[in-house]
Amino acid sequence: QVQLVESGGGLVQAGGSLRLSCAASGRALSSYYMGWFRQSPGKERELVAATTWSGGSLIYADSVKGRFTISRDNAKNTVYLQMNVLKPEDTGVYYCAATRGSVRDTNRIDYWGQGTQVTVSS
Repeated sequence: QVQLVESGGGLVQAGGSLRLSCAASGRALSSYYMGWFRQSPGKERELVAATTWSGGSLIYADSVKGRFTISRDNAKNTVYLQMNVLKPEDTGVYYCAATRGSVRDTNRIDYWGQGTQVTVSS
């Protein structure tokens, strides 16, 4: 069993920054591929960024490349998503996820966090 707890969401103006945190707990965390997803109103949940606990196999959605950075602190079992130059279209609920399968397939996600709201005003 793995537990994921997100924090760091909020309201920010366009062009601003936020850092999301995902605190993970449970067994064999290093065997999971960690990802950040977001779900905007009326849209499907989409992968934003992903990483292994070794820092490899980084994935970024085209829409966030150059603006968002995923990182992890193995000592704290925490995965971060640094979001810079935020745009109104980045608004949504951001979810932390863990999988031993394909991180690109939401049906293959083993564990989800509860989500944290990010709202970017224009």
